[in-house]
Order: sequence, then C-alpha cells, then structure tokens
Amino acid sequence: MADIKNYTLNFGPQHPAAHGVLRLVLELDGEVVERADPHIGLLHRATEKLAETRTFLQSVPYMDRLDYVSMMCNEHAYVMAIEKLLGIEPPLRAQYIRVMFDEITRILNHLLWIGAHGLDVGAMAVFLYAFREREDLMDVYEAVSGARMHAAYYRPGGVYRDLPDAMPKYRASKLRNAQAMEELNRDRQGSVLDFIEAFTNRFPGYVDEYETLLTDNRIWKQRLVGVGVVDPDRAKALGFTGPMLRGSGVEWDLRKTQPYEVYDLLDFDIPVGRNGDSYDRYLVRVEEMRQSNRIIRQCVEWLRNNPGPVIVDNYKVAPPSRVDMKSNMEELIHHFKLFSEGMHVPEGEAYAAVEHPKGEFGIYLVSDGANKPYRLKIRAPGFAHLQAMDELARGHMLADVTTLMGTLDIVFGEIDR
Repeated sequence: MADIKNYTLNFGPQHPAAHGVLRLVLELDGEVVERADPHIGLLHRATEKLAETRTFLQSVPYMDRLDYVSMMCNEHAYVMAIEKLLGIEPPLRAQYIRVMFDEITRILNHLLWIGAHGLDVGAMAVFLYAFREREDLMDVYEAVSGARMHAAYYRPGGVYRDLPDAMPKYRASKLRNAQAMEELNRDRQGSVLDFIEAFTNRFPGYVDEYETLLTDNRIWKQRLVGVGVVDPDRAKALGFTGPMLRGSGVEWDLRKTQPYEVYDLLDFDIPVGRNGDSYDRYLVRVEEMRQSNRIIRQCVEWLRNNPGPVIVDNYKVAPPSRVDMKSNMEELIHHFKLFSEGMHVPEGEAYAAVEHPKGEFGIYLVSDGANKPYRLKIRAPGFAHLQAMDELARGHMLADVTTLMGTLDIVFGEIDR
C-alpha cells in the first residue's frame, strides 16, 4: 500500500492575506496545518545598511517606509536614539505634539488592521468604515508635513514645524456641489487642533459601529475565538510585545512601564486580554483605539493652552528659521552645513524604544563621531511575531491561517528591513 504523504502548499507571496510579500510554506494533512514555515527576504529593503551611507537626518524618511502603516512611530524611536547620543531634550511642546501624533498613528494602524483583518476573515463592510476615518487622519498628516503617509515630520531635537492654523478644505467640483462641500468642510473652518478635537468627539461613535459589526457577530466569533491561543509565559518566551503580549494577559506597555516623552503626565488605561486567542487580541486593539482617542484629547487641550518652541535652538542639530537663514550670513552657513554635511553625533551607542502600534519598536544606534551612523539595528515587533506562525498554526485548519496572519498584524517593510 502506498504511503500517504502530506501536501505542501505555497501560501503567497502574492496572496491577498499575506500582508506583504510573505511566502508561507504550509505542510497540510488534508486541511489541517502540520507545519508552517515563513520564508522572508523577497522584499528586503536593506534599511539598516543604507543608513550607514546617509547622514543622520537623511535616514528619517527611511523610517517611514519600514512599517508603512505606523510611520511617525518609527521616526520617533530613531530620533530619540539620536537625541540620547547628543544629550539633548526636545521642548515640551514638541514632546506633546509627538505623543499626539504617536496616538493618531496608533489609530491609523488599528483602523487598517481592523479593515484588513475583517477582509481576511470574510467581513467586507468594516474595511470601508475604517477607511472613512483614516481619510480624516491622513489629512492631518498632510496638513503638518505635506505628505499623507511618509511624513518625515519628527526631527532630532523636536518636530519639523508647529501645527498649522488652518486645515486644507475641499473645493466644489463637477462631481460635488457647494452644498455638499460645505458639509464636508464643517470641521475644517478652524486650526488643525480644532479639526483633531472634532475628530476625537466623533470617533468613539465610530468605534461603536465597528463593534456593532464584529464584536458579537457569531461568524466573527466562530472564526476568532480559540484560534492561535498563546499563554502568558509562552508569549514572553516568543518575544511578543504590544497587543500580542497584552492579549495573553500580560500588562506590559512601554508608555507605562518605561515612560518616554510626556506619557507619565497623561491619564490612560492599558487593556489586557484573558484567553490569549485571536478574539482577545481583537478586543485589546479596539480598546486601544478608545484609549488613544483619550490621550489625543488631553494633548489637544495642553497644546491649545501652551504655545512655545517645537525644536531646539542648537543650530548644529536643528536648522535656523527660514527668515533668519535668508537675512543673516551665520544662519545661512549653519543651514548649508546641516543639510549638506549633516550633524556630527558624539561617539557612543544608544537604544531607544517606543510602544509602537504593533509592539516594541526599537532602534540600536552606534556612532563613531562621524556624520553618519556607524551601525543601525532595528528591533521590529513584526519580525518577532512572525516566528511564532508555525506554533500558532499547527493543528488549525487552512482557513485559520488567514485569521492568524490578521491577528499578528504584520507589515513586511519592517520584517524585511
């Protein structure tokens, strides 16, 4: 009698649920997964190596392109590592702006995650709901930096510029008349802060809508409950951080345990799960959106009442103002030197980590005193989470693989870095 052999299947790299160019080699017994072997390296951006050939400032836009759903959070860890080596601290207003945009980025990330996870599992509508809200927050990105995604807004010593006094407005066109535009522009009459505040007032109702679609939906629960269970000790052993770790019941969040910037001055809670399954991780991320909204409201209130500088006045690190640069020879020299040669960072090494939407995102930076990093090592949360795919998938059905890819919330830019 012939031996029965397991069937080997390529899942990806062009699969719509592969969350990038992941090639997952699955060994199947019927429809049951016996082994899952993630193959990475098809994207490989070489960001860590490229950074050694660019000045410290020129590498900021590379950070945006790592996890291209959590752009400013990546920048944050990088500029914090540079600031540690330089021994400087950004102004308090810049710290509040950074924290506010970190939380805006967390909501942006979780909105894409809930939409894509819904699609992976078969829920179509939530994707459209989530992108409606992403559009507003992308407009905020664009208002402060000029770019909707790859902002390059954080700089060593602060942020690129203060928050604008006006929001861009929609204009009437052949497709939409003036009356329709008036409704779309209702919250855009004031400053960027006014727009963000109006968004935070609306957002809890939007999260309620997502929960109405999913949380008690019996099909959603059938697809997520009990899938990919990880107990707390195993989650720590696998190097889980962020919602993956908190979903297993471990209350670990760098914003509370190792506070940076002004997180220790803000009031918010850390949601944790009980069962360590995909459904708990879903609930944790939904509650994180509510807590991020709460943090943003506190930042808006503080920023409205406390004007001030948003970047250090050390011209070896930050450029002088455009007015000074065009009217004073010394400032012109500083500007030219900073953008041509770049800053020289003192010799040493530093590690800076932020509570990124996906987990702990860290930058280990080594400087030899030159104008470029000697070495850059990125600690990407998605890389640690993907290694657990084999363990999570064993014994589950082929259809559960897409659920597990969704619950990991991976983006390949940071895995193939």
